[in-house]
Amino acid sequence: MASLALTLLRGAALSPFKRPRPDAPLPGPTTARVRTDIDHLIAYERLCGFAAGQGAGTSTGRSPDGDGLPGADPLPPTYPHVLAFPQTMRLMAARAFPLPLLGLVHTSVEIVQHRAPLPDEELELTTYARKLTPHRRGTEATITTTAAVAGETVWESHSTYLSRHRTAADGAPGKTPATPLPARAEWHLPADLGRRYASVSGDRNPIHLRPATARPFGFPRPIAHGMWTFARCVAEHSGIAVGDEPLYLCAEFRAPVLLPGTVTYAAEGAAFELRGAAESGGRVHVTGSVTRTAPPSDRRDPPRRSSSGSPRPGSRTPTAG
Repeated sequence: MASLALTLLRGAALSPFKRPRPDAPLPGPTTARVRTDIDHLIAYERLCGFAAGQGAGTSTGRSPDGDGLPGADPLPPTYPHVLAFPQTMRLMAARAFPLPLLGLVHTSVEIVQHRAPLPDEELELTTYARKLTPHRRGTEATITTTAAVAGETVWESHSTYLSRHRTAADGAPGKTPATPLPARAEWHLPADLGRRYASVSGDRNPIHLRPATARPFGFPRPIAHGMWTFARCVAEHSGIAVGDEPLYLCAEFRAPVLLPGTVTYAAEGAAFELRGAAESGGRVHVTGSVTRTAPPSDRRDPPRRSSSGSPRPGSRTPTAG
């Protein structure tokens, strides 16, 4: 944890000297071998509402099944993201990474589980910056992580992170609101949820911790981690979350969730969303889906090697979107 804290401090110190642009060169991949700590896994499962516990919010809807021995089942599909967090931070805090770590906003995540990793398996995690893309509010980086067991890729994720800066398209309108999904549960999120998730994820971004640390970044109160909201929705989604079957999961983080607060979990078919309480306007915070098969994606291609022989991600040519 101390080394991760130093990584975050280094990234913060380098941030003012970075000038984001979509045509900047990208650093090569980082690789690490990790094993699951069962106590840590159980703490994560309980906080996010998987089989080992009820989740951080007090739910007035369906609670996840608490049967079975915690940690004995396959890993929750969102858990390898937590295992890869330290090396993801090392990548984004490095001098060679073109976007400033301070102020990065996690805007979306896509997970492809080819088969669920088991708690006793050693995972080889590879993380790299896939591409930079122009965004109406700045520059967006796609970060890819793969998890392999004995050389076989069993899990992969693709996250986008936005660095906000002035652009020619700044202020363009967002997406048209969709028809609300049927409400399934209401969760009351405590003020310390951000600190609790930080303790199991390592993500101690000050916007998640306390009002005093969130206010300098424009938030009146701390906000929930996007990956907690995603994991909690996946855990609640029709009991499909934990198992050995192939899964495709995705989410878009639309608006921050202030803590403490009350949110509504809604779902229909493969789709889910998390929105604010009706009395506060029902603002949509997260949208996503859970399915058995993944659609084609241009993100899912492995790192290439540059002409110099050093590992590099695929094409750096920015694409609009």
